[in-house]
Amino acid sequence: MRDDPLREKLIGTEVIKRGRILEFRIDTVEAADGHRSTRDIAGHPGGVCVIAIDPEDRVLLVRQWRHATGGALLEIPAGTLDRHEDGSIEDHAGAAARELEEETGSIAGSWRYLGAFYTAPGFTSELMHLYLATDIRPADAGGLGPDDDERLELRPIPFPEAIAMAERGEIHDAKSLIGLFWVERLRKR
Repeated sequence: MRDDPLREKLIGTEVIKRGRILEFRIDTVEAADGHRSTRDIAGHPGGVCVIAIDPEDRVLLVRQWRHATGGALLEIPAGTLDRHEDGSIEDHAGAAARELEEETGSIAGSWRYLGAFYTAPGFTSELMHLYLATDIRPADAGGLGPDDDERLELRPIPFPEAIAMAERGEIHDAKSLIGLFWVERLRKR
């Protein structure tokens, strides 16, 4: 990458605000031809998302209010990687299991890492790790539940119907669309 003619060299960073999850900053960069410009960046620790398929071949979706969109969205279980006190970031495999249990009350007997993708690379560093979880069963009583600020409705939907909903434009969340179509492609192999 160091020899990439498109590479931009970081000249300076001005941190505007550090929130609970995001760090908002303005980076000054220099292109290979010497031209300098700024980039508005939302630094993010990364996240996980899970396509969870239960024994009845239903995908576990959650409906939740998304203030930024002004409405509720139907999504696959997902969450942000926790930042530890020492600044290190939580392992994404453990985070996937945690998010599945917190958001659906379920645990998985089988896990498969599918890959990772940037959610919006024009302005954020968020790298989302996608997992397929199968052999789903209810978590033990007293297990993990949603975060204090989350209000979720669990919606198990037959996998073919979830794909049809995505194709009809009824699912608007990018990570959910990527996950559903990725798993559909795997099933067709």
